[in-house]
Amino acid sequence: MAKAKTKITTTTTTVTTNIVAKPDWQMPGILAEPVEEYLYSILPPRDEVLAEMEAEAAKRKIPIVGPAVGRILHQLALMIGAKTVFEMGSAIGYSTIWWARAVGEGGLVFYTDGDRKNADQARGYFERAGVASRINIATGDALELLSENKQEFDVIFNDIDKDDYPRVFRLALPRLRKGGLFVADNVLWSGKVAQKNPDHTTKAIMEFNRLLYHSKDLFTTILPIRDGVAVAVKK
Repeated sequence: MAKAKTKITTTTTTVTTNIVAKPDWQMPGILAEPVEEYLYSILPPRDEVLAEMEAEAAKRKIPIVGPAVGRILHQLALMIGAKTVFEMGSAIGYSTIWWARAVGEGGLVFYTDGDRKNADQARGYFERAGVASRINIATGDALELLSENKQEFDVIFNDIDKDDYPRVFRLALPRLRKGGLFVADNVLWSGKVAQKNPDHTTKAIMEFNRLLYHSKDLFTTILPIRDGVAVAVKK
């Protein structure tokens, strides 16, 4: 008796996964990816202006600190009761808004950028965010603008071209009040500071970090979040 043949049909199911690209400003690589994703996932939503700026920065590859670091900047200013902030390298003014909201009424943040188009765009964001009266906008070389300003500041935030970081250190320290904060972004430079044979820009950042930690006038800590944030308090 012949055995009946059984026909087996195999169905293949294709699953398509939509992978959302991370914005350039997030700069992954310092923290373990799951930890980084967790930190960004628990952040409270930003208001309409900041959210729009984040989207614009991602679209046009504009360097901004992003919300995780923005919150750190805001918190640092609140912790010392900062009323004056000099920001070196402000781009479209994303971090400027975080500072301006922290200094409150009567406070003043000095925005600096070499690109007038950035400054014009930033001005519009400041108006919409309701902080325009707390921000002084200046275009030009941030080092020269700080050099021309003789007052002492509660906070100086360094985010200009990285090759100039050592120059910023020497210029900023005399213009920072005792108990004030000297804050710098990108001090881990996508981890390049730990690589052998660093390039010229990385060497400049490494020298800046060395100056911070060896200064008798500062107490410094580097926070390993995003691209590294240095926080130094003047003794």
